[in-house]
Amino acid sequence: MTRTVRIYQPAKSAMQSGRGNSRRWVLEFEPDRPQRNDALMGWVGQGTTTGQVRLTFPSKQEAVAHARRNGWAVRVQEATARTHQLKSYADNFAFDKVS
Repeated sequence: MTRTVRIYQPAKSAMQSGRGNSRRWVLEFEPDRPQRNDALMGWVGQGTTTGQVRLTFPSKQEAVAHARRNGWAVRVQEATARTHQLKSYADNFAFDKVS
């Protein structure tokens, strides 16, 4: 059974103003079975530790090469382009502003 991994660039955190750790590529294993509740503790778990593994790479090509070397099926999720809306500070006080 081959494992499937997802390779993506994470979005920046809401707590960040810059794009610090969002330029790296992340490799994570996709779950191969549904999560289950532990009857005694009530915790939710997968039964394997692969859900806790998160590898980072400086480029997409290195992440894909690592996955192929290990025989994992790869699903690459491309990053969406950021869009900027240019606004003027004076727009906050416009009479025709829709709130």
